[in-house]
Parts: sequence; structure tokens; C-alpha cells
Amino acid sequence: MRSSHRKRLWFASTLAWVLALALIVGAGTAGAADYKAAAKKWIDEEFQPSTLTKKEQMKEMEWFIKAAEPFRGMDIRVVSETIPTHEYESKTLTQAFKEITGINVTHDLIQEGDVIEKLQIQMQSGENVFDAYINDSDLIGTHYRHGNAVNLTDWMAGEGKDATLPTLDIDDFIGKSFTTGPDGKLYQLPDQQFANLYWFRYDWFNREDLQKQFKEIYGYELGVPVNWSAYEDIAEFFTEHVKEIDGKRVYGHNDYGKKAPDLGWRFTDAWLSMAGAGDKGLPNGKPVDEWGIRVEDCRPVGASVARGGAANGPAAKYSLRKYMEWLRLYAPPGALGMDFYQYLPFLAKGNVAQQIFWYTAFTATMVEPGPTVNEDGTPKWRMAPSPHGPYWEEGMKLGYQDCGSWTLLQSTPVERRKAAWLFAQFCVAKTTSLKKTHVGLTPIRDSDIRHESFTERAPKLGGLVEFYRSPARVSWTPTGTNVPDYPKLAQLWWQNIGEAVAGEVTVDTAMDNLAAEQDRILERIERGGFLKRCGPKLNPEKEESYWLSQPGAPKPKLENEKPQGETVKYDDLLKAWKEGGMK
Repeated sequence: MRSSHRKRLWFASTLAWVLALALIVGAGTAGAADYKAAAKKWIDEEFQPSTLTKKEQMKEMEWFIKAAEPFRGMDIRVVSETIPTHEYESKTLTQAFKEITGINVTHDLIQEGDVIEKLQIQMQSGENVFDAYINDSDLIGTHYRHGNAVNLTDWMAGEGKDATLPTLDIDDFIGKSFTTGPDGKLYQLPDQQFANLYWFRYDWFNREDLQKQFKEIYGYELGVPVNWSAYEDIAEFFTEHVKEIDGKRVYGHNDYGKKAPDLGWRFTDAWLSMAGAGDKGLPNGKPVDEWGIRVEDCRPVGASVARGGAANGPAAKYSLRKYMEWLRLYAPPGALGMDFYQYLPFLAKGNVAQQIFWYTAFTATMVEPGPTVNEDGTPKWRMAPSPHGPYWEEGMKLGYQDCGSWTLLQSTPVERRKAAWLFAQFCVAKTTSLKKTHVGLTPIRDSDIRHESFTERAPKLGGLVEFYRSPARVSWTPTGTNVPDYPKLAQLWWQNIGEAVAGEVTVDTAMDNLAAEQDRILERIERGGFLKRCGPKLNPEKEESYWLSQPGAPKPKLENEKPQGETVKYDDLLKAWKEGGMK
């Protein structure tokens, strides 16, 4: 009897275990079906248009569903600056990712400076603050040298291979050269990018009365300025000669001058290279870059002219002097006290004729109905290549391009890193990327910007599509690998330049101080010896005349810093772009 009772108990417990297992398996199967149904819903209702067919999109999403199995139910945190593209990721793509993969993502949106601060904290402490960061590729020199960032090339081929999307197609990313270290390895994955271009009122420039008046005063045609001389003439023309259009006071220039961190970006975002302070080379000048830092054998050797740098050379001082002159003479009232965020709305108000320095990330806000948009939705403005200063030479970069990129840190536990890497790829996968590009207008894939949907939309985007389809786009690049510690060096710029703008010191003193302080930071880094590779090794100081007499940067002062103004008709420029010519 006891034996029979034990058998019945064993049978009952085994049956219960089998039924429970069946329920678990059944639930898992139902879950998989739910994930596929969610993927289909998102593909049909949100992720259109796409460069992929719906069948190809579904296949890509099925890979994500399978790859996410080990991480379902996990909560991960990522962070980025606040721009429309990242808002879309934070609100829409996190929800889609959760429904399709079962992984919960909190995507925090904070100011750019705060992103860098969080990144620094994790790099210095080794504690996992966020599981992935979208930070500017301006930090590529930092990531490469410090060794805290994951080498993505090796990660995708090794430890992260099982979490790497087979259809990621790295060669399709138009900014991959910006996120590649001196060793040829990829350290960041582009998520969004936007250029710093010239902006102007196309409708005003095409008015026959204004064209005639401009030519009578300056002797050449009113058009897109090729050089800074023409930009200055146009700024003067609208501010001092035109003065009013349709009863509204107008200005020929727009900028900001408040002593704040964003004043530093105003200059490190390639202002010196636009003037022509650095050397030839793309994506950055070699051996001297747009920060005026000279590098030899991958090691920074100095920023001051005395050490072979160009941060306080004649071209750099000229660039600051012109910035200050234009700000005071031709910008709207109050510009001197504005920061980056305060000066932005002026273009949309319709009282500015041109702006030498405009981020295309704000295209989405500039195409909304208002004073600068026609009734049919086409813009009254256009964007074009930035003019260059008198020290600029063919073969140099022409301006700045922001490339916010996914970065994984070594201090993030591998399993969390893999889950975050899946979300990063989800945000840039071909299934999602074209729709995201239409939302934020910050293209990262060549295949996206060439899609027929952008051909149809191009007339309402003021030249954005034509720019990104043209060979010109390679001449706008982020900060490069010459900068060994972006966070430490970047703060020097706004502090020193701010003193000049406020009238506390002269232009010469401000740039001399900036160069000297950059050298001091490089020297501290050299003495610290904590960089994994290519740390600074400062050149001994020499007479400035020695370096100014050498080929390339630093360049000696020109006798004439205002050559004849030169312009080009926008429609001719656009035609050349479409035919693959004229930068």
C-alpha cells in the first residue's frame, strides 16, 4: 500500500511539473508570436518609408526578437542630448523596442554638457552610470587614447558578435570616418548628424532692386558668399543700406556672444578652420587641426605657435576679430548678451538676411509655418556651403559637422552592454532609420538620403537633401583625433574667448592665453601618463618666426586679410551639386 501510494504521489507531482512546463513553453511560444505581431504593427504603422521592403524589414525585426531572448525583462538606461531626433528615439523607438524585444529602455534627454559630465564620471569612477551614451564624435580622440570606450570593430567581430545585426551595413554610414580612430578601428556608431552651414533669405537675394543696389555699391553680384569678404559686404549691405524690408528692420548677420559654455562650441565647431587656421586634410587638418593642435606620430605636441600649433596664430586671431566685429556691427540688438538657445529664434522671425553659422539640426523647426515659409510650404530661405576666410586653402575642411554617436564603455557589464547595443542598432537599423531621418532631418545613411521619399521632399527642405547628396558633405567634419581630452580642453575656449568678447582682454591676449592654457593641459596629461596610447609629448618652445616660416600651419599674417568679395548664384551652385561638382 505504501509503495502504491508513493507511486501515485510521484505520478501526480510529475504530471504537475509537466503541465507547468507545458504552460511555460506555451507562454514562451505565445510571447514570440506577440513580438512578431508587434513588429508587423510597427512596420505597417510607423516604420514607413524604408529603404527595405516590408518583408526585409520583418526579417530584420525577427533577428532582433531572437537576439533579445537572453535579455528580455531587462531594464537598461541610455542618454543623449535633447534634439528632435533623440526625442523621437526616447518617446517612440523605446516603446517599439520594448514591444518587439521585451527589453525596457529608459532614454534620458539632457543638455550636451551634462552628457559629457556623466560620461566623465563613468570613465573616471568605473561605475556604470548609463549602459550606452550618444555623445558627439568630437570625443573620438579622447575615446581612442583613454581606452575606456569599447573598440566596436573588435566588439562586433568578437564578444558582441551574437548581438550585432547582420544587416547593420557599416559602409552605408556617411559619418563612419568621423568615428574611426588612428588605428582604423570604429569606436562609435553614428546615430545622427548635422552640418553647420550658411543660411540666407533666398527671396531677398533674388529681388532685382536689391541685386541692382548691391552691385552699384560693391561692384559684384549679390549671391551666396564664397569668401568672408563677401559675407561681410552682404552683412553691411542689409544692415546699413537696406535697413528695412516690408516695414520691418532687418539685419545682415546673426550670432551670439554670452560668456557661457556654448560660446566655446561656437569656436571649437570649426570657426578657426573656416578662417583657414589649420592644415589641409580631411576629415581634419594634418598635422595641425581646427583647434590649432599639432600632432606628430599621433602624439599632440602643442597648440601654441611657439610649439608648432596654430591656436594663437595670425589666422586664429583674425577669426576671433571678425567674429567680434560682425557681432557688434551687423547682428540684431542684444545679440552680444545672448547664448546659443536665445539667438536661435531670430531666423524664424524673418528679420535676418543671412547667417554664416547655422546647424541643419534645426531644419525641422524652420520648415514650420511662419514668416520664413511660403504658403505652399516651401521655404523663403536656403542653406549653402559656408564661406571661407582668407587663410583657407583648397583641400581644407570648410566647416563643422556634428555626429552624435553611440558609445559603449568598458565599465558597463557585458550583458547590459549587449542589451544596450541591441537598442543602439535598433535606432539606426535600415528598418527604422529612414523614418527617423524624416522626423529629425539628421541623416546618417547614404541609402536614406538618396531614397525617393527625400527626392520628393527636397523642395521644402531648403537645400538639405542636395547638400547631403553632394560631394560637398565630406568637407564638413567634427573635431578630430588631435584632441586628446575633449572635456578638459573644451572648457578653455569659452572662458578665454568670453573675456575678449566682453572687452576684458584684447583679441591677441585671449588667443595667446588660450594657446598657453591648452599647452598646460597637454603637459599635465603628458606628466600624468594615464593615457593608454598616443599621449601628448610637447615640442620645446621656439621663436614663433621659426614656425611661421615653415610650410602649412601656423600661417604668417597676410598683408591683405580682405580680398575681393566673391559670390555664386545659388541656382548654379545647386546645379553643380546635382551634377557632382563644386564644393
